Amino acid sequence: MMRNKFMSADDAVKLIKDGDTVALIGGGGGLMEASHVFRAVSRRFLSTGFPRALTVLHALGIGDKKTEGMNHFAHEGLVKRVIGGHWVWSPKMQEMARDEKIEAYVLPSGCVMQLYREIGGNRPGLFTHVGLGTFVDPRHQGGKMNKSAKEDLVEVVNLGGKELLWYKSFPINVTIIRGSFGDPDGNISLDQEAANVDVYAAALAAHNSGGLVIAQVRTAVDLNSLPARSVRVPGAIVDAVVVDPNQQMSYDLPYDPLISGERRGPIPIEPAEPLNVRSLIARRAYRELHDGAIINFGVGIGEGVAKMVAEKGEGGRFYQTIEHGTYGGSLLVGLLFGFARSASAMIDGPSQFDFYAGGGLDTAFLGFGELDEQGDVNVSKLGGLTVGPGGFMDIAQNAKKVVFCGTFDTKGSQIDIGPNGIKIVRNGTVRKLVKQVEQITYSGAQALKRGHQAVFVTERAVFTLTPEGLVLSEVAPGVDIQSDILDVMGFRPLIPRDPTVMDRALFAD
Repeated sequence: MMRNKFMSADDAVKLIKDGDTVALIGGGGGLMEASHVFRAVSRRFLSTGFPRALTVLHALGIGDKKTEGMNHFAHEGLVKRVIGGHWVWSPKMQEMARDEKIEAYVLPSGCVMQLYREIGGNRPGLFTHVGLGTFVDPRHQGGKMNKSAKEDLVEVVNLGGKELLWYKSFPINVTIIRGSFGDPDGNISLDQEAANVDVYAAALAAHNSGGLVIAQVRTAVDLNSLPARSVRVPGAIVDAVVVDPNQQMSYDLPYDPLISGERRGPIPIEPAEPLNVRSLIARRAYRELHDGAIINFGVGIGEGVAKMVAEKGEGGRFYQTIEHGTYGGSLLVGLLFGFARSASAMIDGPSQFDFYAGGGLDTAFLGFGELDEQGDVNVSKLGGLTVGPGGFMDIAQNAKKVVFCGTFDTKGSQIDIGPNGIKIVRNGTVRKLVKQVEQITYSGAQALKRGHQAVFVTERAVFTLTPEGLVLSEVAPGVDIQSDILDVMGFRPLIPRDPTVMDRALFAD
């Protein structure tokens, strides 16, 4: 019998029932986002009041920080629970979590992707060391981000004398995925997409839970026209295919074969960043690189190190990775974080996080929101708002060395940079080096236990994590240790008799 799984977005979303658990795929900036279907969910709810009380699950951040992505689900009554890896792309959902209008949970992005695989394999859940000693550890908050979140999604277990976290399996009723091409039988190709992320694992989780898979594609093709090697999600596990001829790679980027990995091209040399506080931090952090290192860059100032690699044309010196599953190429930044031009390889997201969890990374360049005297870092809850770590926890906990890049303080600081160093004109009103972080996203104690290195680079000082405590290891020229550092932080670090002065060459424009 000839099958035809094509249907409209409005018909497809009618398959979603009240109380369903719905898994979404996507990354910030529109990467792999089924926007056409998301809009149909929002449109149906606003016009009919259905579906209601959904549990929505997503590994990466989804949205544009305005109206797209998870913002389409940010309606009171449409969702009752959100389990998300990263939330900043949807301010509306952050507000709903803060106002106790939903049950808000955060789990590490890699653990969510790998949990899909465990659910698809009908296993009891994901057993991993990732998250120990952090806010997802049930001895802290268990991933609960507000008072409405009461269920225990994570437990501590002991297997073979080893302490692990158990991220529990649960059924997925619907998964909404995206691809480039789809045929009447439901075979989905990702050939013109910027990443694979967790598309297959999430689809498998829904199908093997007895649920449904809705796939959005840009182009409908004839049956048997897709090469088998191009099909990343087989029609056997897809129930509905929605065609959106206006689908783009990102919100602003229609299509680029260098980004989809269909073609390789020369990687252009980027213009040098002007010297400012952020680029100064990136300059110092860059010095932590070594030839042949397998590295990862996070959002924020860590991206500045990626820019420096591009500026110098040194991509061949290192193996660059991003958690979406991409290796090599020229990494894009800002709203296009997660995209890469002329990548050397693209693998599935869960497999990429296997590589990270197993200790495959040599060095990671990540940001920090707060740092305390224990070497604990917070990036997941700031100012009472749910932020979420994305892939931060999976990466930071397992890289052999983590270089945290961030300004010493924030909000209103003014710093003059000259060839002889820096001058603090005005300190920021918000401290980032605090007595105790609001939430532990990275555990200094766990890092020391695993024998990993942690370096914290700011514009005025560099700190190093040691078993004895946090050490003030370098000071920028022009900085007074007492007035510019100790008086404006929440704890006193260990201070060598003669702290190293940061290389003055860093401050040359």
